[in-house]
Amino acid sequence: MSAVLAPPQASTNPFDLGDERAYHAWRARKLADRPGSVADLVVDMADPRTPTVAERHALLDRLARFNMAVYRSPVTDADPGLPRTLGRALGLHRLDANWLADEDGISRIAVAVHGDGAPKGEFIPYTDRAIGWHTDGYYHPAARRIRSMILHGVRPAAQGGENRLLDPELVYIALRDADPAHVRALMAPDAMTIPARDDEQGEARAAQAGPVFSVDPVDGQLHLRYTARTRSIVWKDDAPTRAAVAALATCLQGPDVLTLRLAAGMGIVAHNVLHDRSAFVDDPAAPRLLYRARYLDRCCRSTEPPWRTG
Repeated sequence: MSAVLAPPQASTNPFDLGDERAYHAWRARKLADRPGSVADLVVDMADPRTPTVAERHALLDRLARFNMAVYRSPVTDADPGLPRTLGRALGLHRLDANWLADEDGISRIAVAVHGDGAPKGEFIPYTDRAIGWHTDGYYHPAARRIRSMILHGVRPAAQGGENRLLDPELVYIALRDADPAHVRALMAPDAMTIPARDDEQGEARAAQAGPVFSVDPVDGQLHLRYTARTRSIVWKDDAPTRAAVAALATCLQGPDVLTLRLAAGMGIVAHNVLHDRSAFVDDPAAPRLLYRARYLDRCCRSTEPPWRTG
């Protein structure tokens, strides 16, 4: 297991485009410890609701290095309290109680149907359709940015339902190495705008303009806000932004993309990494069910050194 190394004291901010020394020191450590496969992310746990000290440290180690971890356990009962309990063990307390979540703040991700059995198609996560690349809460204001998430598998689909995962820090490196102008364009405060959403009562959500890449003012870590959708999104209309968005889309097909299918008892714990979902086919007798918890906190951020190795 690789150790989490603090950067040299001379380093300041590797995400400052004017600080090449700090960037290259951080970049070298990050690339030397990138995961080769999903297996590098996996932590076996007896019960995610009561992680042992060793299990907790193993999860935090992978989160610090890769921004994500995958746990595997024999716990297959439908316990919506599991993500909350595991989250608390990792320093996650402020749930994003979005309006589609239940009263406990946990979202039950399953195909939602009308009374006649026909699937509801208003919100893609609650259908069997594919979901494109995104980070959670990309439509939220900065004060509600999603810093961490837990996705726990209760029942897999009969077919399909795979997730692809990508560490945003590796995307940042690829774009900055290709052309720092890509990063500069994606850090503009008006790079990406999500238009307002209306419902029968009027405006349900105000328009949200903001950067794609930003440095979190709370903990100094890199934050990514992104969606690959082509509807209900407005990109800044200039050549640098168009070039940067095209370059980012290329990264989403690159060698650092990891793919997994959550079996019962498995889960993903992550800082807000890029992810998608393939379409799936349900078993009517045991339809796909996942529990999702989204947090305004970062996993045990107070114990992390600034700009840890990944």
